[in-house]
Amino acid sequence: MSTSKTIAVLAVAGAAAVALAACAPAAPRPEMEKGAAPREATRLGLGQTPGADQIRGWDIDVRADGAGLPPGSGSVARGRAIYEARCLSCHGTNVDKGIAPRLAGGQGTLASKAPVLTVGSYWPYATTLYDYIHRAMPLDSPQSLTPDEVYAVTAYTLHLNGILKADAVLDAASLAAIRMPNRDGFKPVLK
Repeated sequence: MSTSKTIAVLAVAGAAAVALAACAPAAPRPEMEKGAAPREATRLGLGQTPGADQIRGWDIDVRADGAGLPPGSGSVARGRAIYEARCLSCHGTNVDKGIAPRLAGGQGTLASKAPVLTVGSYWPYATTLYDYIHRAMPLDSPQSLTPDEVYAVTAYTLHLNGILKADAVLDAASLAAIRMPNRDGFKPVLK
C-alpha cells in the first residue's frame, strides 16, 4: 500500500474512532445516579416547568373518535364564506386547482394507477379533518380560526366531497358520527 493510501486509511479510521467516542454514553454523574435530582450547579438554566395554562394551550388534539372536539358549530354556507376569504388563495376556486393539495374529488381512484388523494377519497375520519384545519390552517396564520369557523370550513369541505348536504350544520356529535368513504381503507399493521 502506498504512503498516501496508508495515510488516507488512518485518517478515515481516526475520524471513525472520534465519531464513535462522541456517541458513547458518558459516565453517569454522581448527582444523577439512582434517580437523584440534579444539583443546581449542573443545570443549564434554560427553560421552565410549564404551568397548567400553558399545557392547556398545547392540548388541542382531536382524536378519531371525536374526543377533544370543542363546543361550537358551523354550517356549510358559513364554511363557504370562510373558505372564500381564507382558503381560496391556496386551494383554488374549485378546490382542485390551487397551489395547495386538492381537497375534493378522487373517490374511487385509490386503486387506480393515478390515485387522487383528497379528503373525500382518502381520509378515514372526518374528525381528523377538523383537527388538521384547527392546528395548521390557514397556512399563513395557523390556529387563527375559532372553533365555529373550523366546524364551518370542515362542513364545507365535506360538502364539496358529497359527504354532507348543502344545509348541514356540524357540531362535535354530528362530526364524530360521520362515516368517511375510506374508513375501512386502512388496515392495522399489528393485530
